[in-house]
Amino acid sequence: MEALAQERKAEQNRILKERLLELKKERNAIILAHYYQRDEIQEVADFRGDSFLLAQKAAQTDADVIVFCGVHFMGESAKILAPNKTVIIPDERAGCPMADMVNVRGLQDLKKKHPNAKVVTYINSSAEIKAETDICCTSSNAVKVVQSLDTDEVIWVPDKNLGHYVSQFTDKKMIIWEGYCNTHDMLTVKDVVEMRAQYPNAQFIVHPECRPEVVEMGDFVGSTTGLIKYVRESDCKEFIVGTEDGTGYQMRVENPDKSFRFATKYLVCPNMKVNNLKKLVKCLETMSPEIYVPPQVADKARLSLERMLQVQ
Repeated sequence: MEALAQERKAEQNRILKERLLELKKERNAIILAHYYQRDEIQEVADFRGDSFLLAQKAAQTDADVIVFCGVHFMGESAKILAPNKTVIIPDERAGCPMADMVNVRGLQDLKKKHPNAKVVTYINSSAEIKAETDICCTSSNAVKVVQSLDTDEVIWVPDKNLGHYVSQFTDKKMIIWEGYCNTHDMLTVKDVVEMRAQYPNAQFIVHPECRPEVVEMGDFVGSTTGLIKYVRESDCKEFIVGTEDGTGYQMRVENPDKSFRFATKYLVCPNMKVNNLKKLVKCLETMSPEIYVPPQVADKARLSLERMLQVQ
C-alpha cells in the first residue's frame, strides 16, 4: 500500500511539474524559493537562496511575474524592490511570528527615546517596519551593515538572538528588541549535548538566530548561505545542523558523500512549510494571492532595502 501511494504521489508531482513549466512560460514567471521550503518546492525553483540572495534576484529579474515561495514579508520585499512586477505567493497564510513581534508604534517610541540612533532591521520584518528603518540587513551581512553606519548607537529589531551575536563584533551600543524566531529558539544546549554524544565525529554548525548559549557551542556559526558554503568546503563528512531543516535539501544536493543530522526534530518552520507544489501551480493559474504594498510604505521601505544591497 505504501509503495502504491508513493507511485501515485510521484505521478501527481510529475503532472504538476509539467503544468508548472507551461504556466511559467505563459506568464513569463520566475520562481524564487527560500532554503526553508519543502524539497518539492526547491526542486522546481529557478533560484534557491536566503533572504539576501532572493532579494537581489527580485531586484534584478527581467520576468514579469515573481512567484515567491517563502513567507509573506519576503514577498513584500520582492514587491518593494520590483514595484512594476506582479508578485504572488502560494499561500498568504505563510506568515512569520518573529516579524509580528515588532510593531510600528513601539519602534517609533524607541526612536524617540534614542534620537541619535540608527535603526537596523532584520529583513524578517513587515513592510511597515522597514519603512521606519534606516537600513535593513540579513544574517549574512548583519555585522557589515552595523559596522557601515556612522553612528555610535543602533536600534536593532526584531531578533534578539541575532542582535546579541552581532553585538559581539561591534563597539556600537546596541538597543535590542525582544523578538525571536520560534523555530531556532527551540534548540537547547541539552539537544546539542545529546547529539554530540551520539555523533562524536560530527561538527556542530549553527545559525545565529539560535539562543546565545547554543551559538557559543558551534564549531561554525553562520547565515543559511554561510552554513551551506561551509559544509561544501569542509573536509568533515558529518554535521549536526542547527538551523531550519529545509536547508538540508541544498546540503544533500551539493554533498552526497556527507551526512547531515538536525540538532532536534523541532527545527521545522510550520509557516515555511505551508507552501507546497499544488499551491504553487494554483497560484500561477489564478495569479493570486498577490502581494500589495501601499506606495507610501513601499517608497520608504525601498530605501532601507536598497541601502542593505549596497553594503559589500
